[in-house]
Amino acid sequence: MRASIPISAFVAAIVGFGGTLAIIIAAANAVGATHIQTASWVTAICLAMAFETAWLSWRTKMPVISAWSTPGAALIAASSGFSIGEAVGAFLVAGALLVLTGLIKPLTQLISRIPASVASGMLAGIVVTFAINAAKTVPSDPWLIVPLIAAFFLIRLYNPALSVLVVLVGGGLAAFLTGRVGSLPAPELSTLTLIMPEFSVGGIFGLALPLYLVTMASQNLSGLAVLRAAGYHPEPGPLIGVTGLFSILSAPFGASTTNLAAISAAICTGPDVHSDMAERWKTGPFYALAYLVFATFGASLVAIFAVLPPSLIVLVAGLALMASLANALAIALKDDHHRMAATTAFVVTASGLTLLGVGSAFWGLVAGLVVLILENLKKGSPFQGLVRFWTTPS
Repeated sequence: MRASIPISAFVAAIVGFGGTLAIIIAAANAVGATHIQTASWVTAICLAMAFETAWLSWRTKMPVISAWSTPGAALIAASSGFSIGEAVGAFLVAGALLVLTGLIKPLTQLISRIPASVASGMLAGIVVTFAINAAKTVPSDPWLIVPLIAAFFLIRLYNPALSVLVVLVGGGLAAFLTGRVGSLPAPELSTLTLIMPEFSVGGIFGLALPLYLVTMASQNLSGLAVLRAAGYHPEPGPLIGVTGLFSILSAPFGASTTNLAAISAAICTGPDVHSDMAERWKTGPFYALAYLVFATFGASLVAIFAVLPPSLIVLVAGLALMASLANALAIALKDDHHRMAATTAFVVTASGLTLLGVGSAFWGLVAGLVVLILENLKKGSPFQGLVRFWTTPS
């Protein structure tokens, strides 16, 4: 076995974990999770990713890599007014919807009918706040923040995947050496904490449904596209269904949904891993091993994040989502015919609107789809406009 197989797997795991853990921490803080519950969240989601990646890669003999939903975590972090119990209830509902999507093929086709421009407008509205907040950290500590921003944009010219990780590690080291960090926490092994779910209309429509749609549109469909681009022919249903099942199993311990990876998968599926496509599936077990290690020490990692300067955490979260924001905006504004609908979805989502206890991501998607349908009415009757929306390729 070539050394490139475990190396690629470990690089993908480290980049995926270190580059976006700050967003998971922000999501846990937004729903009022305690330190113990946050550690359980990280541990449970790492275990879910490890088991589903190992199983799917071995079963399909393809490099099927899973990840947590970074846009989904950003959605949770941007929400307000939800408790950790309501969040767990939403995670269970979103996981159940993923399982149903895997079992019922028309559901996958239905989600794929949502125009990429409108879905991307909603996604851009979710993550733009993080990018703005990252810029706002400059006045709070310019001597720490400005060099890190410069390093990020310089490093990403040569290695975009490692740029956020370098900022996190370099920023943490700089904060420690300059006395911005107190005493480091003692190492501790992770434990799982059971959290009782709470189900509410606001939680289902404000968290669960948008989380499901974001996970499907921006993660699972992209993950499938990465596998196909590498020359594989995955069956979508079983892959999505398995990630949904593990999402249900891990949700009671605080974990948000997991899904097929895109960026991490790209690191594990290319010819640099192995010239023989039939050998690349072996990256899956090594990737799973890395996440088992992360799960074991999740409590310590969360504790380290807790003592870092808040401005550094906000900066890392914002920089980690810059690529997602750029890509979402590019897709949202690409099609002239969908541009107004996508812009509407972006504005409503970014506004933070809460109506009837339901958050802005849901209303942003609804508003974008309504505008798109209204524009289609110019070409025929209301009924024809609805039919054209669901039947015309997006």
